[in-house]
Amino acid sequence: MSRPSTDHHPAATPAKRSRVPGSGLAKGLAVTLRTMTRKTVTAQYPDVQPDLAPRTRGVIGLFEENCTVCMLCARECPDWCIYIDSHKETVPPAAPGGRERSRNVLDRFAIDFALCMYCGICIEVCPFDALFWSPEFEYAETDIRDLTHERDKLRAWMWTVPEPPALDPAAEEPKEIAAARKAADKLAAQQAAAAPRTTGTDAPREEGT
Repeated sequence: MSRPSTDHHPAATPAKRSRVPGSGLAKGLAVTLRTMTRKTVTAQYPDVQPDLAPRTRGVIGLFEENCTVCMLCARECPDWCIYIDSHKETVPPAAPGGRERSRNVLDRFAIDFALCMYCGICIEVCPFDALFWSPEFEYAETDIRDLTHERDKLRAWMWTVPEPPALDPAAEEPKEIAAARKAADKLAAQQAAAAPRTTGTDAPREEGT
């Protein structure tokens, strides 16, 4: 003969809740009081301009002189919003007897900011520092086609790009600057060695002396 089970299912036991009447209203009023005592965070834009960080991702500027049309930015762009056209030109030899060289000449560089998601990959992969972030963000248009900025407009954004931060005094000198300084010192030494030296004995003597 089996004995009756003494185990009770949790659902069989009624839940006992001790709830004070009006506690929910008191919690709501407490949240309201805390919010009323805090300082407002509403930004009165555009009357008050926001205080943006120097490296804010606003718009992209193009430094055309540094662009070599390597197409890395267009290939790495996940949105395919960069359009580049170019042609090749033959450069005469720099010295007599040298070979002619061909170089890419930029015809068009445009960014469609209606597609851009501001990931910054194009700026990171550019090996020649031709693309820069500008904190400017007020370039809304009524026509979506006007959000495609051609190279003239991208170049104009360069005037809004902030100066890079100063280097740490304890940091090593960049290799490019060190190489340029070494070349400048070598050239100055060569010019000093080639310049004629004038000493006191070489000075012309006056007649009658």
